[in-house]
Amino acid sequence: MRDLVRHRRSAAACLIYPHLYRQTEGEGRSSIATSSAVLADSTGLSKRSVQSAVALLVSRRLIRKRQSRPTSTPVYTVLTLWNRTKTLTATDAMPSSQSY
Repeated sequence: MRDLVRHRRSAAACLIYPHLYRQTEGEGRSSIATSSAVLADSTGLSKRSVQSAVALLVSRRLIRKRQSRPTSTPVYTVLTLWNRTKTLTATDAMPSSQSY
């Protein structure tokens, strides 16, 4: 989050990301369908600030935004980079220098 505030100077992104996280992962859902107006109302930001913050979070690959049509309500998925687990196979677990 430090990168979002310092380099991009987007405090709005630091409000939108935890809000979307709480609405999805915090409630056991994988995604949420909500409009920019609803996000603006629930965070106290302007609609334009929300749109800019969402664009920044999408470009930083912190959230995924899907829309079936340009005017439909977007569906947001929060990408939790720290929560991903990789399933190890037998070849992944064995160092490449050792062969059996």
